[in-house]
Amino acid sequence: HAHDVVPFLTMPDNKKFIENLSGTGKCIGVLTSGGDAQGMNAAVRAVVRMGIYVGAKVYFIHEGYQGMVDGGDNIKEASWESVSSMLQVGGTVIGSARCKDFRTHEGRLRAALNLVQRGITNLCVIGGDGSLTGANLFREEWSGLLDELVQSGEISEEASQIHSALHIVGMVGSIDNDFCGTDMTIGTDSALHRIIEVVDAIMTTAQSHQRTFVLEVMGRHCGYLALVSALACGADWVLIPEMPPKDGWEEQMCNKLSENRADKKRLNIIIVAEGAIDQNNKPITTELIKDLVVRCLGFDTRVTILGHVQRGGTPSAFDRILASRMGVEAVLALLEASPGTPACVVSLCGNQAVRLPLMECVQMTQEVQKAMDEKRFEDAVRLRGRSFENNLNTYKLLSHRKIDSELPHSSFNVAVLNVGAPAAGMNAAVRSAVRVGITEGHTMFAVSDGFEGFCKGQIKEIKWGDVGGWTGQGGSLLGTKRTLPAKHIDKIAEQMRIHNINALLVIGGFEAYLGLMELQAARSKHAEFCVPMVMVPATVSNNIPGSDLSIGADTALNAITDTCDRIKQSASGTKRRVFIIETMGGYCGYLATVGALAAGADAAYIYEEPFDIRDLQSNVEHLTEKMKTSIQRGLVLRNENCSVNYTTDFIYQLYSEEGKGVFDCRKNVLGHMQQGGSPSPFDRNFGTKISAKAMQWISKKLKECYREGHVFANTEDSACLLGMRRRALVFQPVIQLKDETDFVHRIPKEQWWLRLRPLMKILAKYKTSYDVSDSGQLEHIIRLRTKDISAI
Repeated sequence: HAHDVVPFLTMPDNKKFIENLSGTGKCIGVLTSGGDAQGMNAAVRAVVRMGIYVGAKVYFIHEGYQGMVDGGDNIKEASWESVSSMLQVGGTVIGSARCKDFRTHEGRLRAALNLVQRGITNLCVIGGDGSLTGANLFREEWSGLLDELVQSGEISEEASQIHSALHIVGMVGSIDNDFCGTDMTIGTDSALHRIIEVVDAIMTTAQSHQRTFVLEVMGRHCGYLALVSALACGADWVLIPEMPPKDGWEEQMCNKLSENRADKKRLNIIIVAEGAIDQNNKPITTELIKDLVVRCLGFDTRVTILGHVQRGGTPSAFDRILASRMGVEAVLALLEASPGTPACVVSLCGNQAVRLPLMECVQMTQEVQKAMDEKRFEDAVRLRGRSFENNLNTYKLLSHRKIDSELPHSSFNVAVLNVGAPAAGMNAAVRSAVRVGITEGHTMFAVSDGFEGFCKGQIKEIKWGDVGGWTGQGGSLLGTKRTLPAKHIDKIAEQMRIHNINALLVIGGFEAYLGLMELQAARSKHAEFCVPMVMVPATVSNNIPGSDLSIGADTALNAITDTCDRIKQSASGTKRRVFIIETMGGYCGYLATVGALAAGADAAYIYEEPFDIRDLQSNVEHLTEKMKTSIQRGLVLRNENCSVNYTTDFIYQLYSEEGKGVFDCRKNVLGHMQQGGSPSPFDRNFGTKISAKAMQWISKKLKECYREGHVFANTEDSACLLGMRRRALVFQPVIQLKDETDFVHRIPKEQWWLRLRPLMKILAKYKTSYDVSDSGQLEHIIRLRTKDISAI
């Protein structure tokens, strides 16, 4: 049985709103500690702005715990403007230091004095497990420290009464993603961006010279970065501390490399975590691997150690949103804390903000290390949590080709096609489906140009080697079209019959969803469509019912964020300038809203939230006020279809007229750059995992539906959409999603990200209503003994 870590959530019946939570009279200190990570600034900014918004005072504690111990100018009150322009900066602008003093009792006593003098009894700590453990110890000692300060006459008895309880909320900022209880730590996604950029760049030079590259990535005790980057770039071999290779691995690895060369693959990539070890806990270094490859195979081999590059650069869109959501959640947790509340960590589980007891997470994290020291490696992988375990299983599935004699032979034919507009990550999904399909014993067919190519018979078998190197390619290599199947249904049925297709995997956007419905409706006329069919959502618009996220949306968000960063930079040079930026998305406001949150925009106009001339006017007035402060630039996003009459030009002209003498305007339509580009690590990984899962479902369904020599599937649950819902990947019959869909505007009727809108407004200094019922309950890490936890 797999132990797994699934926190449970209890939903409160009564709604809670931010308006009812007040921070008046409270003081919050925010610090970043330990190694820096991209996105820490976004978290600091969110804590400061949310704190000020609810009426609390917020203090920066510079240079981590060192600043808390030294006091003086290191602890400064923060203002709204003081966190402006931080969002797009990597590292931490308030500084971080590894602090020896805080480890001593004397140091913590001085820190307590510095906090009490300023009335700070709420701490928000952004750092790794060491920093958070330190904070917890400080909290446990707090009342004792205050007693000592009263005895030495440094604070009054009254002061110690008023400040009797210290509340602590942690956020995990660590590029290693080595903290148990959280799916992603702040900085991990950005570090993956850096690694993938380097690997993509190295691949072109390696290909030119037929070289082997050995790359060392960070992760002293945790192989997450190595594992996910290996998944995301299709590396030939990966070495991580949690799963040392079996004895005799050297020979196995060399065989694998030479097989790949024989397969006309001109390069090999080996990724090594800096903490990689063998079964006897001996380090496996990059030099050792290089010497091995040169000795056994004579391949031209180079070593690249990525080092601190991984900590650098601007935070990715994902990290900015993660950190902003966590920062707001941290302030809510501090407002709701009572003296009895244990120190907690705010984190993300799937797509959901959760609070977990800090020490439970720390103990679990330490258990992983203990398991590794005691060579209980399988336990270590399990303790890392479901997301790590799934990454590992997917990697194993995709990287090692079995010899034909080892494969089960299924005699089933499965076709894969792309439908709709291109989205980055489609190719990773196709690669994953093809390889998993072959591993399961099926014959895989690729259909070119969607349903249009299908009816013309553009269908050919696709083999393991044909999809090598596909993960990092943008767009759709199979070709994709928006054509729907209904008008070509007879021809498509004929092609299904000619090629004897027993199952379909459709990877695409809203047209893929409509197409699947049409194929299902055609089952009564054409028995050829009575086969298992599944759809995986891939569209930049993220407008598919039944899934919180779709492949390609993360890459598009990064494209929007990058452009907005550049535009903001140009605007801060010219001063007093407002940019109106038009984003894609059809009628779905996901890109505009989440892009606005990641870019620190002042407003985002979307179709789902109707607006009128009064709203436009209040936005202009808001910007006019903003121009009086030190932040003399504005950014406004507009979804392409948010309103028939309030067009981008109209809004631009209105702002230009109303802003005369105060600010001038520029407009920018982002257009198709949002669909292009190399897929982000998130989209590669998401595409790979979701598609592998879809393929396994197809195999299961084929076995269930196989009778007397042929496949017959006619039930509702044999035509499904696989989507991510909150915390898990779920198969949903498309017919049941009908009621959740607004077909006219091609969007789901209910969209989870609308809950992020108030967040964007609060961080842009608008007063708004914010439903916080979703957050709140402190959960526990529960180890379930169950086989059927099928989450990502």
